[in-house]
Amino acid sequence: MSEFLRGFALRFAQLDKDNLRTLDKLYSEDIHFTDPLHEVQGLTNLRAYFSELYANVNELRFDFHGFDQISDGEGYLRWVMSYRHPRLSGGQLIRVAGCSHLLWSDKVYRHRDYFDAGALLYEHLPVLGRVIAWLKRRLG
Repeated sequence: MSEFLRGFALRFAQLDKDNLRTLDKLYSEDIHFTDPLHEVQGLTNLRAYFSELYANVNELRFDFHGFDQISDGEGYLRWVMSYRHPRLSGGQLIRVAGCSHLLWSDKVYRHRDYFDAGALLYEHLPVLGRVIAWLKRRLG
């Protein structure tokens, strides 16, 4: 198990809207961050993206449960993200499993998240959520 991955996950899990200035302890200035909904280049833009993310939710938590280093400076974290948004699912807790692929030297310079964007967002929108549920039933 990678001590780098475990330390990164511990510090990442402590992030909130009030301490995003500490992102520079995790990421290099030229960070390239990608998830199924966004692509962000540079630490300043990443800080702005996270700031918007945290401002729009009532709760956001990451529980890490997998730390897989595949070579020097490359590995995967497995996690479950839990969040509450006042306009999604009546403010109920939403949980989404995912993983992050990280490349690093002394700090992470490439971070790519993999998760089901439907389970994160689309399924919880009032009209679109009903359509997706209907489609799942039809296809299942």
